[in-house]
Amino acid sequence: LSQKKMFRKYNQRPTFRQMQLENVSVALEFLDRENIKLVSIDSKAIVDGNLKLILGLIWTLILHYSISMPMWDEEEEDEEAKQKTPKQRLLGWIQNKLPELPVTNFSRDWQSGKALGALVDSCAPGLCPDWDSWDEKKSMENAREAMKQADEWLGIPQVITPEEIIDPNVDEHSVMTYLSQFPKAKLKPGAPLRPKLNPKKARAYGPGIEPTGNVVKKKAVFTVETVSAGIGEVLVYVEDPQGHKEEATVTPNNDKNRTYSVFYIPKVAGRHKVTVLFAGVHIAKSPFEVDVAMAQGDASKVTAQGPGLEPTGNVANKTTYFDVYTAGAGAGVVEVVIADPRGKKDTVQCHIEDKGNNSYRCTYKPTQEGTHTIHIMFSGSQIPKSPYTITVGGACNPGVCYAKGRGLQAKGLRVKETAEFKVYTKGAGAGELKVTIKGPSEILRALA
Repeated sequence: LSQKKMFRKYNQRPTFRQMQLENVSVALEFLDRENIKLVSIDSKAIVDGNLKLILGLIWTLILHYSISMPMWDEEEEDEEAKQKTPKQRLLGWIQNKLPELPVTNFSRDWQSGKALGALVDSCAPGLCPDWDSWDEKKSMENAREAMKQADEWLGIPQVITPEEIIDPNVDEHSVMTYLSQFPKAKLKPGAPLRPKLNPKKARAYGPGIEPTGNVVKKKAVFTVETVSAGIGEVLVYVEDPQGHKEEATVTPNNDKNRTYSVFYIPKVAGRHKVTVLFAGVHIAKSPFEVDVAMAQGDASKVTAQGPGLEPTGNVANKTTYFDVYTAGAGAGVVEVVIADPRGKKDTVQCHIEDKGNNSYRCTYKPTQEGTHTIHIMFSGSQIPKSPYTITVGGACNPGVCYAKGRGLQAKGLRVKETAEFKVYTKGAGAGELKVTIKGPSEILRALA
């Protein structure tokens, strides 16, 4: 510890108690000449194994040789420094290394493990560069990571375990003993140093994350700037009021400020949560709360057409469709509500597919016969001609139809004589009856 020779000789092979006592006396005399104050301890107490006094002596040696005597980097040797206690001196050195953390003790301020990571990274920038993003609730993981890096690459042995240093009842002397090794630590060659990341220094700005002003179906854009945060990946997630989460489109701009252009298209109105992550950690102010309003499009410029809107011709349990065209109507949402013959609006569901080019395919399948009413809305208002009224017929089943009459007899008909027969369609559903008659030389027209 002292790097000095003893003042007088001692027995190198003490086999008798008297030799052991004499050797301890030589050591205690040396400590006294080093101006180390020893109270209530003698050679007999040490040889007899008085644990309390021995531990006190060890702590005295740690204070003197590991904390009081060495001159540390960034420490000035002046009268004020000499008057500080060893505890004040070590704490002052740590505070100088960690100006961003309020470290004032050797117990509770170390329980989250973040201060350990900060100290390791301060002594060797790049060993624990992401310590400030560590979760304080994961104190054990934090302490293990920091102490592992200190052990492997700074040569600081774990004289205290991670479990002990995060314990609220940890012994301060043990923590001081461990931390007193840091001022003299030197980084070993080949250490896996990483660039320092500071996600909280990334910032986002633009209309897409403003509390108001964004509307449904309209692209919401904003920018993420990462020049002060380091090198990392930007990810953006948007969660709508129903809890559906989608990843936004992020494009690097490759400029000097390392900015990223981001956009998303909200599908529903209401409060959205926009989460912006840099290197897997929230940036400053993330997540952002964005209230999306209904788009204010012009419903009068919207048109619709297709077989599903025809007054007749649609049958029950058969899928039909129509198209809605919104070109020139501005931003807005297409909505379709179908009322069945009893006026209920929840029995027939309509699937709306965006076909691009301001065209939407609306598909539905009526399950009942009778009059249906179709309401088509854009941006909350009915479009021209809406609501549409259609009559749904029964499903067509030609197999139950049958025909009979003299006009279908194989024999007995004469030229120029009227040939009659009847077609019975009861139970066959809705459909159009067509009759084709082919004679020996031409197709004849049937008169219904």
